Amino acid sequence: MGMLMTNMMAGAGSGVMLADADFTAHYLMPINLFGQKVFFTTTHVCTCIVLIAILALAFYARHAVLKEDYEVPNNVQNVVEMLIEFLDGVVANNMGRHAKAFSNYIMTLMIFIFIANTSGLFGLRPPTADYGTTLALALISFVLIQYSAFKTSGLRALSDLAKPIPILLPINIIGEISTPLSMSLRLFGNVVSGTVMMGLWYGLLPVFVKLGLPAFLHVYFDLFSGAIQTYVFAMLTMVYITDKRDA
Repeated sequence: MGMLMTNMMAGAGSGVMLADADFTAHYLMPINLFGQKVFFTTTHVCTCIVLIAILALAFYARHAVLKEDYEVPNNVQNVVEMLIEFLDGVVANNMGRHAKAFSNYIMTLMIFIFIANTSGLFGLRPPTADYGTTLALALISFVLIQYSAFKTSGLRALSDLAKPIPILLPINIIGEISTPLSMSLRLFGNVVSGTVMMGLWYGLLPVFVKLGLPAFLHVYFDLFSGAIQTYVFAMLTMVYITDKRDA
């Protein structure tokens, strides 16, 4: 009987700790938009914070670069030039002669996704842990992919869906539609899984352990995994666009 009570108390304690684990988006306030009720959530707040942080960093970098003599570059200018040259090199190596037309979009995409993925390091819930965010990013890339196809091939891009034989038309259409779905689900799944894991760790660990051990987990789930998923999403976008351009 005593053992049963002990197990029940332990189970109750675990339930309390699990209740403290918070890894979901929360509704903050309803908004009536064109007669429909939509909700402003914590994802929108975190997204706004990420965008403000990116804008602040961009304005600071521009101010630091322009206020000094170009012949004697400062540390901020060196860092900014290294970052731009690295991102520009990634785009050039993967898109070749098509890089110039899409480098601004790809570099912006990589900066946003990376900062969004790593925002968990600063106590935020990553915006990319919400499927609405990743689907929107994938749809933007999908529009550019299809734009590249029509700009290069014209209406032949539609007739190519029936190749090599017309019976494959439905399969080819499904393949095109699956592009944004697979890209968005891949990014969302990897980021939200890290968010859930961190939420469970914070809910299960004792208070005195929360100050040390989760830091190593944040390095992996937020920093390392966030960088990998940023590169994968950008790489898929570049590969699909280049494939349509070279068709």
